Amino acid sequence: MFGKKPQIKEGIHVFSVKKNGEFNDFIFGVVTGIKGRKVGVNGIIINPVGLKNKISQGKTGERSLEILKNPTPDNIILAMVYRVEHENFAEVLDLDQDKCDLIPPRVYATVDGWIRESLPELVNNVLSLPDGLEKEQAKRVLRQKADSLVDKNLKRTLYSISRSLKILN
Repeated sequence: MFGKKPQIKEGIHVFSVKKNGEFNDFIFGVVTGIKGRKVGVNGIIINPVGLKNKISQGKTGERSLEILKNPTPDNIILAMVYRVEHENFAEVLDLDQDKCDLIPPRVYATVDGWIRESLPELVNNVLSLPDGLEKEQAKRVLRQKADSLVDKNLKRTLYSISRSLKILN
């Protein structure tokens, strides 16, 4: 009746964090190997520099601090509406020291697509521009990108975030 709790094994998608100054960067990847309590992970590491800048400028609330100090696979998408930096990640995580949460392939695909489609940059453009022609153009570009997305979950996530930010009418 009840399924077994998923175990870490090769091919499973995971979420982890890596300390970067006062806050954390986010790691999304696939387990490539296991040796004892060490797990090889291949994926991407995301530095939410835009949200970190907003916090340093005092333009955010407690929720933003919570996302950067205690990120989860569910809340980090909110950090990625601002500019992010990312790079490939291929390292070994120590399960005794590093957070390593199992995530569904759908969540991994959504975050990976969010980065690969440059959505943080497009959303940030709309949020950062003053009202006017440039902002309207940025909204059109974002809407065109949203309409052209093939992945249904990614498209749904983008529209949901756009509605909550009130950036696409």
